[in-house]
Amino acid sequence: MSDAAGRTGEPVRGRSVRFRLLAIALLPMLVILPLLLGVAIYRWNAKFDAALISKVNGDLTIAHQYLARILEKTGVQIRALSLSARFHEVLAPDARGSLQDLLEETRKETGLDFLYLINGRGDVLASSPPLQHRPRSDWPIITSALSGEVPATGVDIFGNDELAAISPALAGRARLDLVPTPNAVPTDRSTETRGMVVHAASRAMLPDGGAAALVGGTLLNQNLEFIDTINDLVYRAASLPEGSQGTATLFLDDVRISTNVRLFEGRRALGTRVSAAVRSAVLGEGRTWLDSAFVVNDWYISAYEPLVDSYGKRVGMLYVGFLEKPFSEAKYQTLVIIIAAFITITAATVPIFLRWATSIFMPLERVTATITEVERGNLSARTKMPVLGDEIGRVAVHLDSLLDQIQERDRQLREWNEELNVRVRERTRDLEHANLKLEATTKQLIMSEKLAAIGEITAGVAHEINNPIAVMQGNLDVIRSVFGADADKAKVEFRLLDEQIHRISQIVTKLLQFARPEEYAGYVERHAPASVISDCLPLVQHLLNKTEIAVVRDDRASRLVLMNRSELQQVLVNLIVNAIHAMPDGGTLTLRSFDAERDGHQGVAIEVSDTGIGMSTEVIEKIFDPFYTTKRRQGTGLGLSISQTLIKRQGGQITAESRVGSGSTFTVWLPGSELIGHFVRGPRDILSSAIYCNAGSR
Repeated sequence: MSDAAGRTGEPVRGRSVRFRLLAIALLPMLVILPLLLGVAIYRWNAKFDAALISKVNGDLTIAHQYLARILEKTGVQIRALSLSARFHEVLAPDARGSLQDLLEETRKETGLDFLYLINGRGDVLASSPPLQHRPRSDWPIITSALSGEVPATGVDIFGNDELAAISPALAGRARLDLVPTPNAVPTDRSTETRGMVVHAASRAMLPDGGAAALVGGTLLNQNLEFIDTINDLVYRAASLPEGSQGTATLFLDDVRISTNVRLFEGRRALGTRVSAAVRSAVLGEGRTWLDSAFVVNDWYISAYEPLVDSYGKRVGMLYVGFLEKPFSEAKYQTLVIIIAAFITITAATVPIFLRWATSIFMPLERVTATITEVERGNLSARTKMPVLGDEIGRVAVHLDSLLDQIQERDRQLREWNEELNVRVRERTRDLEHANLKLEATTKQLIMSEKLAAIGEITAGVAHEINNPIAVMQGNLDVIRSVFGADADKAKVEFRLLDEQIHRISQIVTKLLQFARPEEYAGYVERHAPASVISDCLPLVQHLLNKTEIAVVRDDRASRLVLMNRSELQQVLVNLIVNAIHAMPDGGTLTLRSFDAERDGHQGVAIEVSDTGIGMSTEVIEKIFDPFYTTKRRQGTGLGLSISQTLIKRQGGQITAESRVGSGSTFTVWLPGSELIGHFVRGPRDILSSAIYCNAGSR
């Protein structure tokens, strides 16, 4: 057992003796043998693929030799004709036979598609079949023959016009419609009109001593006899396993012009094209391709070699290959048989190993199980094994003795632990009570300190405001007396100024009430909620004008509320200002008043709703706490706290509902006027009137 096992209480089974001994026994069969088998299969597969590549390379060699033999044979036939006595007889001035007839007869016997005699000036002296136009005389084959006696042969590409000049039938036979082929290089061509020709020429002497060239050739386009002969030579009967199939193809550039590959039953794949990868390797780089390749509609073990014309340019390819599928199936069958045999042998031998190991591992497993039970808390667990003479038996007996000692020590430790826990719980409880008292005392000290500072400040501010108020009121009276009767034209404006100066005086009074609460007392009045709301709107109109906020009113309350009008107005203005600040991009401000019952008491509810940014649940839980604010630079965090204090003092309550992104609704509930009497406010309650609503707490 490792330390980790002891800490977690679970045995690490991957490191047990049983596991390690079984691993030693089974490692050769389950690990080493599969690895060796995998390496052997990999090597066999590589050798198998190499043998296939070697075979297709040999097949390509045979096809290459046959094509070389065709070139050599064509050159020999034309050379033999140029040296024959009959050829010289028909060239003589008093010849009895026709050179044209001799060329026609020889062409048919040798299987050539054309045969003509041309002099050094490019004039055709005789031809078979009759030429339609004067042929080219600058072929390297022809110039080589004119310059020496060695016959010249090669593969040349004739344009369609050049074939038509020899014979329209050859031009028609060379024409192939291109078949769209997947993986081929994209092309705009739809037909292949050029012809691949086995081209040969031999020097001939004219009676006047001048040199001429006897030129012949065979068109390989759609020359099925030529390609089938290659296929029969390379892939004779029984040369491939059953199901496989050999193919041979001649390419002009990348187009199949002669092939025995089938596009589908009954039609050869003439006009199809080779893949871009093969084209690049063979025609682009001049390499011989020896690998698996997708040919038309199936995978073949393929060999491609480039064909070079008399100019030394790569103009086509010679291909041979055989169907890969039968070889792949045979390979996979062999692999399946090997793997199945290995699994069968393993499945038969592993149980035997396990049965032999059981008698050895059972004592160890009992010891392990006992230790596991002890780790789980069952200290009474024992191995209960008989005394044996081997090492494992002695270990088991010693383990039982140690467990007896551990159990006794554990009992003693539990008794001591319980006694210690009782003492710790008592001490912890005392500390918790002390911490709670300390926290409460600290909060009270902080609040008292803040309130004391605010009281000192408000007293000074109240005294400083009184003088400007007196000046404003005096000058307002002077203005009214100066205007005389004309003052009635601004009667409403003067009344509003009087009311607001009076309101400032009230605020100053309330500030003084906060600073010297023993000198002042408050009073309450009955008000219609709709009237108080109407008085609040002009006070916040300057904020409404700064953004596009629509105000919706819904006044349905029939009861009156009993509360100081300025304090109620202060609460509502505070809530309205908070709602405006929550809608910086505009929205809808809804003000409702209606009769509402709460806890069996009749009363009035005033709702202030906005469509602003809303608040999270965490924020809602804190918004009525003193000095808590979300307006980092604009608020003090006292607005909602003061408002809640004012409303609660009248027996009411402010509640809030909100969701992030969906706006907020604050509801002020106050009991009906018949339920509330006059009272005198204490020093802390007067604080709510001392600071006006610009310090919102959202």
